[in-house]
Amino acid sequence: MRQQEHEGHRDRMRARFAQGGLAGFAPHETLELLLFYAIPRQNVNPLAHRLLSRFGSVDAVLRAGADELAQVPGVGAHTAALLTLVPELARYAERERKSARAIITNYREAKAHCAGLFGARPQEALYVISLDIQGRVLHDSQAAAGTLDAIPIYPRTVVACAMRHNAHAVVLAHNHPGGVAEPSDADIRVTDILRDALAAVDIRLMDHIVCADGECVSLAQWRRARSAPPAGRDREDDPYGQTEGHEQLEPK
Repeated sequence: MRQQEHEGHRDRMRARFAQGGLAGFAPHETLELLLFYAIPRQNVNPLAHRLLSRFGSVDAVLRAGADELAQVPGVGAHTAALLTLVPELARYAERERKSARAIITNYREAKAHCAGLFGARPQEALYVISLDIQGRVLHDSQAAAGTLDAIPIYPRTVVACAMRHNAHAVVLAHNHPGGVAEPSDADIRVTDILRDALAAVDIRLMDHIVCADGECVSLAQWRRARSAPPAGRDREDDPYGQTEGHEQLEPK
């Protein structure tokens, strides 16, 4: 494609988007429009088709990790950064919208809130959800990220996140990409270490939510299920995290 035709094509694509959003765009055109901003002086149509051929859909392209994207010929560091940034920005904005009104007072609310933190991201990550004394979400902080099966977790980092946002209590959340939403022995050990580190600065660890494949498990609820709760106690809706005397994550 000659330079003049190339620039005209980009101008027409941008005009279409300005007039009607992405309605009517083919999958490869959607990727082309995005790739314009990573590769300013090159025909990106072939690359858009290669990405779709490799991953199968626009959604799969945007869920791919930087290492996977780099395996596609023509994808450099800037392109991989842009493609991975877009879904992260969408999740960030969604968390801001939810956090503006979110409150966590029971297992169901904790799991629902934490499910929105991860989407289908391929890397494991740990979030610190800071709560005020009423259980209102003050901030969701990503405290660690790593490979598919391990993340480095430092108690001082988790404590710093909670203190930075003046947390009265904390809910932790991490994901098991490609795994199951079931606490591992390592998850339990790390949770107890972090509970003690937070308690040292008078911040209560209310729960640790483990997410995988769209499902979430509350470690506090998981532990309670393995002990005999008081008669008539509703495990799912039992409030926690608001005042002293409510359920919280305790070692077993």
